[in-house]
Amino acid sequence: MLEIAGYAVAVLMTAVAIWRILGGSDARRRSLWGCFFGFAIALWTKTEYVRYVLNHSQITDAAVILKHYSAGGAILAIMYYIVAVYGPLDPNGEMARAVRVSRFIQLVTAKTALASFTLMTIMFFTIVDRTQPSDKFVADHAGQWGATAYMTVFYIYLGSASAICLYQWALAFRREDRKLLRTGLGMMAFAMILGVLYSFGRMFAMWYWLADPPTHAFAFDFDSGTEAMQQLLFVFFALGVSIPATEQGLIRMRSWFALARIYPMWRELMLAFPGIPMDAPQSRREELTRRDIDANLQVDRWLHDIADAIEKLRHYVPDGLLEAARQTAGSGPAAQAQWIKAALVAKDRGVPEGPAAAFEQQAAVDQDGEVAWARLVAKAYKKTDVDHSLLATAGVQA
Repeated sequence: MLEIAGYAVAVLMTAVAIWRILGGSDARRRSLWGCFFGFAIALWTKTEYVRYVLNHSQITDAAVILKHYSAGGAILAIMYYIVAVYGPLDPNGEMARAVRVSRFIQLVTAKTALASFTLMTIMFFTIVDRTQPSDKFVADHAGQWGATAYMTVFYIYLGSASAICLYQWALAFRREDRKLLRTGLGMMAFAMILGVLYSFGRMFAMWYWLADPPTHAFAFDFDSGTEAMQQLLFVFFALGVSIPATEQGLIRMRSWFALARIYPMWRELMLAFPGIPMDAPQSRREELTRRDIDANLQVDRWLHDIADAIEKLRHYVPDGLLEAARQTAGSGPAAQAQWIKAALVAKDRGVPEGPAAAFEQQAAVDQDGEVAWARLVAKAYKKTDVDHSLLATAGVQA
């Protein structure tokens, strides 16, 4: 069961790595996908088939050192990611304590990584007993000083990185108010708690076994139990990092659906006033698949375009049109949709401009409220036919 879970976690980490690679190429994203890519390699070397093939290759136990190299690279990447996230100075130009700690740890990690990898390589090929290929390295080398010294270097490196990540993400968790992001930070911090327990727990156990060697069965059970802890760590880490991105994805999806709903009304208004939009309206497919502008920003731009067009339409209709639309369609978005339809027809049929007519926009405290109201008006607009009595009110011959 543990072996199957190992394959599942390796696939999960690989999928997240690919997703992150496709997500962008700025420094922050490169650091994050580098972290996932390194851990994905490490996890694949721990799976049963890959582990067996590598350990029985020309380099005995090659899976072990390859796993540690890739995990070490992932640790370096995550250190750079933390500095990229927390590195900017505050508005006063001062560096917060958490940022100073992150930068110091990153510098120390980068400078000691090469020394650590060099030392591990020398120890692996000299003092580690590799006369027989191992299956579970820690269990198979329990009570051996060479393997204990080798693993101590790696566990100190891994545990220290886990501790600094825990420190940063726990602080961020306490400061964050947004529910989804707070949940993600909490999961990432919990993953690092498991990382600290895994690293130093294994290290202390191996040192204890030097004085009191365990039975192979006990060492195997301990190895398997801590492996399960590490797999849980990676699940929480992958989910925690992905949740904030999921939140942004949900925001973009809501914006995309808002664009799809608002498009028909927006297009007709922009065709009536072609000087308002920055670009001439394209087809629905072209507008909804644009890559040069974020969907959320596009919604905001369309809301301003619609507001500007309504402001101009007010000069083509009399004051009584809005009240007449309310009597016909009732209060709310349906009345506004009727007013817009009638005003567009009035302009199209040559009604001369005059003083601005009364029009009451729905009050909204934020963009979400504006979008929600615009969607309701657009929905009513799509179902609304021009009312001839409203055209007469607007001074337009039917």
